[in-house]
Amino acid sequence: MQLPKSYAWLAAEPAPKMLLEALKLYGTQERQGSGNNPVILEWAKELGLRDYDHDAIPWCGLFMAIIAKHAGKPVATSPLWARSWADWGTKSPKAALGDILVFSRNGGGHVALYVGEDDNYYHCLGGNQGDAVSIVRISKERCIAVRRFYSVGVPANVRSVKLAANGTPSTNEA
Repeated sequence: MQLPKSYAWLAAEPAPKMLLEALKLYGTQERQGSGNNPVILEWAKELGLRDYDHDAIPWCGLFMAIIAKHAGKPVATSPLWARSWADWGTKSPKAALGDILVFSRNGGGHVALYVGEDDNYYHCLGGNQGDAVSIVRISKERCIAVRRFYSVGVPANVRSVKLAANGTPSTNEA
């Protein structure tokens, strides 16, 4: 699936690795009703998560785990629990391209990657956002952690990205 026009610039970014892996999966959708997307279930199988057997189970943490693994990064302890990503890697002083953002939400949490921000919202690439891998705007007030993991140094293009405040903000990513 093609990125929305306002985010097309992401296709030309050379790094960070997790962002590149996430972009490969952009547009993946869960199946409605009793069906399951076999791609999402395969992610759980690849990660050895035996109890994940239906794509209606929240999968933002599963998405983060599979892109971390494919990027050669460690996977958070209890990766399906979004808030467990708040302990992953190291704390970042300010959100930047490719950082993991952890959010509070009714009923739990949410985890996604930073692709930019406007005055009040982070623009986040993540799984299980509208039942798909997509980019949504999430209130900065809900962010509880900004994390990153680089073993050899931060890529040169890791930076804050100012974006226009386009689109309806997300209020619940479940």
